Amino acid sequence: MINLEESLPREILRTNKSGAYHCTTIVDCNTRKYHGLLVIPVPNLDDENHVLISSLDETVIQHGAEFNLGLHKYRGGTLSPNGHKYIREFDCERIPATTYRVGGVMLRKEKLFVHHENRILIRYTLLEAHSATTLRFRPFLAFRSVREYTHENSRASRDYQPVENGIKTCMYAGYPELFMQLNKKNEFHFQPDWYRDIEYSKEQERGYDFNEDLYVPGYFEVDIKKGESIVFSAGISEISPRRLKSLFEEEVADRTPRDSFYNCLKNSAHQFHNKQGDRHYILAGYPWFKCRARDMFVALPGLTLAIDERNEFEEVMLTAEKAIRSFMEGEPPLPTYKIYEMEDPDVLLWAIWALQQYAKNTSRQQCREHYGTLLTDIIQFVGSGKHNNLFLHHNGLLYANGTEKAITWMNATVDGHPVTPRTGYIVEVNALWYNALKFVADMEREAGNTTLADTLDAQAELTGKAFVDTFRNEYGYLFDYVDGYLMDWSVRPNMIFTVAFDYSPLDRAQKKQVLDIVTKELLTPKGLRTLSPKSGGYNPNYVGPQRQRDYAYHQGTAWPWLLGFYMQAYLRIYKNSGISFVERYLIGIEDELTIHCVGSLPELFDGNPPFTGRGAVSFAMNVAEILHILKLLSKYYNVRVTNT
Repeated sequence: MINLEESLPREILRTNKSGAYHCTTIVDCNTRKYHGLLVIPVPNLDDENHVLISSLDETVIQHGAEFNLGLHKYRGGTLSPNGHKYIREFDCERIPATTYRVGGVMLRKEKLFVHHENRILIRYTLLEAHSATTLRFRPFLAFRSVREYTHENSRASRDYQPVENGIKTCMYAGYPELFMQLNKKNEFHFQPDWYRDIEYSKEQERGYDFNEDLYVPGYFEVDIKKGESIVFSAGISEISPRRLKSLFEEEVADRTPRDSFYNCLKNSAHQFHNKQGDRHYILAGYPWFKCRARDMFVALPGLTLAIDERNEFEEVMLTAEKAIRSFMEGEPPLPTYKIYEMEDPDVLLWAIWALQQYAKNTSRQQCREHYGTLLTDIIQFVGSGKHNNLFLHHNGLLYANGTEKAITWMNATVDGHPVTPRTGYIVEVNALWYNALKFVADMEREAGNTTLADTLDAQAELTGKAFVDTFRNEYGYLFDYVDGYLMDWSVRPNMIFTVAFDYSPLDRAQKKQVLDIVTKELLTPKGLRTLSPKSGGYNPNYVGPQRQRDYAYHQGTAWPWLLGFYMQAYLRIYKNSGISFVERYLIGIEDELTIHCVGSLPELFDGNPPFTGRGAVSFAMNVAEILHILKLLSKYYNVRVTNT
């Protein structure tokens, strides 16, 4: 903790399951503009999150001596006030807890975000003290979008009003009032000032502006006795101070302990949920992603069914189905439903895949009862050519135009043009289509609708033959896309879906050839590379300014969520004999839970050693697919035990 080279790269994330979050480093020094103590959506302003409180400095006062426990980086790399040197212990098994030692004083700080409320609570417990002790709390306010910075200005309001055991204030019109309260009577000292030129090193690394000024309205002072606990609350509504202690205890009891690989991922899975009234979304990642349709459908089974939370799956699908139908009826997906990129051609097919996982987890009958009509409606919508960029050709394959706009998950763009312009017959789109046709055909046949089932099976047979003829090359792997006479020979991971899906047009020998190529050229300890080192344009390091990173985004970087599908494919081929291989690779993933965002997985990794984690600190599809594999392994274990 006191070695900043070790502690500053490690981040901590807490969310309220409704879009708000708290994120910082484990020493409470913000290194990103997205970091903050209280970061919330402000719907009446825009569709972004906003940092209300950037941080809170605590000062221990004893015998007139002041010891500031805060830490900020200022212009020129100056670190002040170096409060990390007092840290003696950090624990986050249930909630983040930091223990400080200042002379004879030992103070524990514990933080949590109240579920479904824009409120963060911090509990301070004085473990040891040999004389009278006072705590001082100095809030650093921003009141800005996570995409922007705040700087000293005359428009910021300095007004505040007293509330019970605290104050309320609001820096700019349009923002909600911020209530800062303690559970114990205290004194607020109005001492407004701007702290200038705070630096964010992660933004500097990424080639962005990295300086801002933060406004401090003053400070709270409160006496604390040995063994006493004091709770600080920051939220957008007033709360009775008498409720704070019990609310803190209730929220702690509702947390999943991070005492295992599975429980860390389960806890992380919960953080991607975003409930807004009667609507339930899945955020693609933190700290900057919104709800993206493809990410939501890919991640949904792993974030819910893999941890035995079927009701959560159904709640998300209730919102998602409305958005799907809105899209199929030609209505704009926004602003009614805050699900982005619904128009991408593979999204509806990923929705069918997600429902297929639901059927496997519950039963096909239950899936038919809940989603049977939706499944057939999507198949009819795609097959009849109603999608504006997904066309069913006479050979049975789906065609999509991706020359001018990125239309698949490989969606990096530079100067408005896709870095990876995948167009024409795209391998995973058609693998999804074949899988969807066969799955829905079987569902309909079981329901007694043999006419529709026969029609879908006939379509699947046509699609399957054309798939093998079109995508499979003489080297045994699959073209990434084919557009007329243009065939993309790049070795990319998108072919692995054809082996992983329940229904595949490939025979077992062909599947094994694909798996062998992916294993040889794309497999890393942290995921599958997006491009083989042997292919032209290999660029494995996701570093530098935005443009440089965009060129590397899908040109060799490794993604853990692809490892989930790879492992499914591997177990399909090798069955029980592949279990130990899968377990060994999961160890490499488990190691990452203490390196980046503690208890979660980052967006991607460099494709070359040492496979450094990059991008968003916590990524939904990665967490979901590793949970999916753990669930799949448990089934193999059960079968093996039963057979024994």
